Amino acid sequence: MSFSSFSEFLAMGTHGPYVWSAYGISLAILALNVVLPILARRRYLQDEARRLRREKSK
Repeated sequence: MSFSSFSEFLAMGTHGPYVWSAYGISLAILALNVVLPILARRRYLQDEARRLRREKSK
């Protein structure tokens, strides 16, 4: 797999759009697998803090 230029590397013959979109989708899914649990944990902790404050004020 050797390419004579960078543009030829990006084009990957005629498979460039498929290859780069597959990499992009994979990267997006990996990023979501990191970000969504962090956001869910933050939301859970905020809800619990709100619930505890509400119980304390009763």
